[in-house]
Amino acid sequence: MHVKFCGFTQLSDIQTAAQLGADAVGLVFYPPSPRAVTIEQAQTLSAAVPAFVSVVALVVNMPKDELIKLVNNVSFDIIQFHGDETPEQCQQLAGMVNKRWIKALRINTEQDSLDSVRAQINRFATAGASSILLDAYHQDAYGGTGQRFDWSLIPHDSALPIVLAGGLDADNVAATLDLPIYGVDVSGGIEVDKGKKDAAKMRAFMKAVKRDRWQNATVTGAI
Repeated sequence: MHVKFCGFTQLSDIQTAAQLGADAVGLVFYPPSPRAVTIEQAQTLSAAVPAFVSVVALVVNMPKDELIKLVNNVSFDIIQFHGDETPEQCQQLAGMVNKRWIKALRINTEQDSLDSVRAQINRFATAGASSILLDAYHQDAYGGTGQRFDWSLIPHDSALPIVLAGGLDADNVAATLDLPIYGVDVSGGIEVDKGKKDAAKMRAFMKAVKRDRWQNATVTGAI
């Protein structure tokens, strides 16, 4: 299970996440978000990330010129398109700046079905996405709501590795162990306030993930 901690605004929190073994850290470049950072802040934060930890830039319907400015000024590894971007738009924008990318799909439990989720994933896989992130739909927000969707809508035969987001914390992440996912993404579940992480919550989250990973490996005969 790979772990991405998202929504950093504090240098000390970035350092703690890296020390705890997070696989990726996310920076939000969406001004309406309470977790948004400026280019200047992002430069400081990304500089503190050690090798082998990925920096993910979360963008929402970002215009082409702004994305070019971001890439030219901030060191990061992966674009996370979290808005209304189509597969074609993601492919074009990411190709323009030569970055790998993932797409967040907001799953509406009342309207989506297993087939519709699978079809959406297929479209982004064809366009060249590296992974797909599944989050809960909210009519007034693009993410970061702390809400869960119906996990039975996660396909077992996804064309892309799935990263699960939405309402995760140290107490419930163990429930994701049997899901057909590649990783988990958490923001609010490790915070003391929006954009300000809680070291104890981050530690507890990583402990839960690592404990369950090793227990599962023992059961399946992997070790």
